[in-house]
Amino acid sequence: MSWPRDDAKLERVRALMTDEGLDALVVRAPDNVLYLTNFWGMKGYEAVVFPREGEPVLICLEASAEDATRDAWTDDVRFLRGYVDDDPRPPTARTLELAQAATGEHGRVGLELSLGTQASDRMVGEPTTFTAAWFAGFGDAADATPLLARARANKTEQELERMRLANEIAAAAMEYCREHLRPGMKESEAGAMWNGFVHGAGTGWNGQVELALGFSLVWSGPGIKTFTATGDRPVQEDEPTLFEIWVCADGYWCDHTKNLCPGELRPVYAELERRLLDVYERAIEHCRPGASFAELDRLVRDGIAEAGYPGQPSHPVCHGVGARAHEPPYAHQAGGGTIEEGMVLAIEPGIYWDGGGGLRVEDNFLVTADGAEKLSSFPDGVVCG
Repeated sequence: MSWPRDDAKLERVRALMTDEGLDALVVRAPDNVLYLTNFWGMKGYEAVVFPREGEPVLICLEASAEDATRDAWTDDVRFLRGYVDDDPRPPTARTLELAQAATGEHGRVGLELSLGTQASDRMVGEPTTFTAAWFAGFGDAADATPLLARARANKTEQELERMRLANEIAAAAMEYCREHLRPGMKESEAGAMWNGFVHGAGTGWNGQVELALGFSLVWSGPGIKTFTATGDRPVQEDEPTLFEIWVCADGYWCDHTKNLCPGELRPVYAELERRLLDVYERAIEHCRPGASFAELDRLVRDGIAEAGYPGQPSHPVCHGVGARAHEPPYAHQAGGGTIEEGMVLAIEPGIYWDGGGGLRVEDNFLVTADGAEKLSSFPDGVVCG
């Protein structure tokens, strides 16, 4: 969808480029392409040459010309063909040539040399990766990944508006599942119900979302574990069914863990919920400008240990959210810096029992001068009905 150019975001990137002495960034990760141009590609063949001064260059497939004209913030769009009669190379080779030509007048270039993860393109199922030729194709390029992570950590007003849309869709999908979840249906059916609402109702949401996609892991009762695939296990009565859920709305994400219980929650789970929410609420209270990420990690893990579950959870308890569902900063007791106003953080403590079962709670929080603002309207803890 077309959004006004977010100059606050782009000026922040250029200021950091000045600090690092970079004349241009050359990016190809779909989330960084989106971040710099508002163009979310179909196949991951896209790239952007983003100069410190002047007009960015967007490189994309000819077949995406209409999308680029409608959505991209740059008028300099250069097209590659997906298939060429006399050129058997993959399309990314032609992307590289166009990017090299666009960087010809620039001096020091930055690439995503230490990129750990990236968001998917719009087709999702077959993420495109670039070959070694891409990373060797720009001389002695600097690593721009830390710069981009730093720029992306603090959200602009437009980014927050877009993330609120993703949060609204996720909450509405949970309300739908709250009404329709039944004991005995398969976990996979529950997940499909949630995903179907996100894609069906979320696409076109409020006339502001061109494409909404949902991603879920759903486990019920003894099927709840740290990480395992959704399967054909039945939804349990009087036990939680955990929805680990992401919504992507035109390239901006939310990341939640919500819990539904058909019936009345068993006392053993009610006690676990009480202990976990106590830790969760203390973590939320900690998330103020100037607070330590290392202390946040210790606070959560020490609280879970005090509840009788030392060494848990095995996954991070806090991370950034934005143009990816998981992005820097991360809370880790070995480091991580300080929490800043304008960050959006997913806080997600979890406790898992040996042999299966347990709970995780998670929502997204905007760090403000007055504390953490919850972005989802759907309740935390276990929602029974």
